[in-house]
Amino acid sequence: MTSTSPSTPHSFQVDLRGLVDLLSHHLYSSPRVYVRELLQNAVDAITARHALEPAAEVRIRLSASGGRVTIEDSGIGLTADEAHSLLATIGRSSKRAGGGSDLNEQGLEATRQEFLGQFGIGLLACFVVARQIRVVTRSARDPHAAPVEWLATDDGSYTVRELPHDARPEPGTTVVLEARPGAAEWAVPAKVEELARDYGSLLPYEITFDDGEGGEPRPVTDRPAVWDRPFPTPDARRVALAGHCAQLFGFTPLDTIDLDLPVAGVRGVAYVLPEPTSPAHRAGHRVHLKGMLLTERADNLLPDWAFFVRAVLDTDTLRPTASRENLYDDETLAAVRDALGARVRGWLAELAASDPDRLAAFLQVHHLGVKSMARHDPDLLGLMLPWLPFETSDGSMSLQEFAAAHTDIHFTRTVEEFRQIAPIAAAHGLGVINAGYTYDADLLALLPAVRPELKVTELDAGAVTERLDPVPTSAELALAPFLATARTRLEPQSCDVVLRAFQPVAVPALYLDDRQARQERDRTAALESADSLWSGILGALRGSAPRARLVLNHNNPLIRRIAALPDEALTGTAVESLYGQALLMSQRPLRPADSTLLNRAFLGLLEWATHSTDDRDAQEGQK
Repeated sequence: MTSTSPSTPHSFQVDLRGLVDLLSHHLYSSPRVYVRELLQNAVDAITARHALEPAAEVRIRLSASGGRVTIEDSGIGLTADEAHSLLATIGRSSKRAGGGSDLNEQGLEATRQEFLGQFGIGLLACFVVARQIRVVTRSARDPHAAPVEWLATDDGSYTVRELPHDARPEPGTTVVLEARPGAAEWAVPAKVEELARDYGSLLPYEITFDDGEGGEPRPVTDRPAVWDRPFPTPDARRVALAGHCAQLFGFTPLDTIDLDLPVAGVRGVAYVLPEPTSPAHRAGHRVHLKGMLLTERADNLLPDWAFFVRAVLDTDTLRPTASRENLYDDETLAAVRDALGARVRGWLAELAASDPDRLAAFLQVHHLGVKSMARHDPDLLGLMLPWLPFETSDGSMSLQEFAAAHTDIHFTRTVEEFRQIAPIAAAHGLGVINAGYTYDADLLALLPAVRPELKVTELDAGAVTERLDPVPTSAELALAPFLATARTRLEPQSCDVVLRAFQPVAVPALYLDDRQARQERDRTAALESADSLWSGILGALRGSAPRARLVLNHNNPLIRRIAALPDEALTGTAVESLYGQALLMSQRPLRPADSTLLNRAFLGLLEWATHSTDDRDAQEGQK
């Protein structure tokens, strides 16, 4: 048996150039985050100083000029040992327990939740834009400790030395970055100020910016957040929020929803988009963490169905990812997401109950997206389905209004079918909804689950025919030869002929079919072109479903004149013409057999017309 002696432990070695490449190309989305790191360290240093000295001054000053970016704070500062331990060690943070804290352990536990940074990457992340970082710091915890200079370059080396006491009389830290070649654009004063305002406008301490041109330093922070400010009237608040939305997102909102969850440490607003957007589009929400901008593209903050809003909020409870550029998707975020979704639902419910005009304005813009999401969200379906607009035989209205007049609801699957039948259905009290638009058929199929007393069925030829007025038996018997000729002519088209009296009188004929009739026609067409094997199979599938119907309007004078024609051949041609005209009115696709019939009927009528003219000319010549 071979014995193994204990091995000597070794520390990992970190190549700083490789780390900078990792940070800039994989962890962070852009070099712009270096400003956030500077602000974050300064804010956390102030927080730590206040835990030690609650009355200590607050000073954070950012400046940029000559390719250098400088930030000075009156925070907790560092000793020489802490500079060695914290500034140059990956993964070690002064904000973590056991990490060599700037605070004693009791103070650390009381204040660590107030810190912004938790990952220990810290100042080294600034090497994404800097070739050199110089830190001059003096500790507030040890009044006798000398100021310290920590100087690091992007080749991975650093030095630490103590300075004379007068080099920095007061506690705090000054960080100076020198831009590396190719990164000078990130040290331009206007750019630095823009990034500072973007990241730090809601930070809890006052921050100023100096562009080095001799003017007064300008404030970076803009507290309190606009949604927390007092306003003299609700209208004034609405105008201020609309301006805030236009500045952040570039649009004027249709409405504003407050997102206030004190228990969850969340406060903010959601802005309703003024233009339609696809429910599949992943919305980018703006999230601040303890006042620091975390991300402008949080796509997991709200439920997917809330696609019609863009949110901006501040939180002190949600966890950031390691790059601090998004939210960590954990149980806390899931609970907050559900709570925020409930706030948006509450807004919709409030509109439905008290402000139908605003709800109508919202649905006019976003009804298609709401319909899409309601198919998969039972709560949203129950809330919004009664209010969603549909095209009906009674006009455009909500299902709630339509159901008040019709307990038996029929729908068509195509727009063309609806447009043909709508005037006739309205005249005869038949309630029909156009489900030819996207998502409408799916929603109507779900309607009985929300309103069990309603019966929803697809419109069929029989339902329409039954609603039309029957013709007196004596009149139908008198027209029996005409009806027999019509049925014989249309038998090859798999179409029955029915005589009814209906409104409007101007419509001579109505072509009706349903899904079963269309399926039977498709089966017959396939049967005609199939081989012997498939012919047997398709023949066995023959259905007993009713065929399409051509409903002739007995109230129409043209129908009466055609029925009275003495020439049976001419009568048949006229019936085929009526069939073709009804097909064209329904805007259905024409089969080859239908096109052939239309051409034959058209040519037949031309031949009859010209033949009649020739006969009249001959008679005139004989005279």
